[in-house]
Amino acid sequence: METSTIPPQRILVFQQNRSGESKIQGIRRFGGDRFHLTTSNIDSPLPPLLDDTEAFLPTAIDADLVLDFLKHPDLSHDLAERCTALAIPLIASGKKLRARGVLTPPT
Repeated sequence: METSTIPPQRILVFQQNRSGESKIQGIRRFGGDRFHLTTSNIDSPLPPLLDDTEAFLPTAIDADLVLDFLKHPDLSHDLAERCTALAIPLIASGKKLRARGVLTPPT
């Protein structure tokens, strides 16, 4: 009998000022080797309005799933648009983003 190995799901987590740290630790603790987590941390102070988010968000995203724990609405909006364009599912809990492929469950 052959056993197949399923590669770990690649999850990219965006967080601001450690806002997703407890979720990240939970995924690592309970997910075991089923997930490969990469984090993108934004810890610098930001103005209330960001006209250009290019300095904070990568143009290329190599992940099966993206988790958004960003606090700045401009970053979350542009991240959702980028994930939609790349056909990568995005989970942004508690946000009011409206884009195809974006899940916004209540927190």
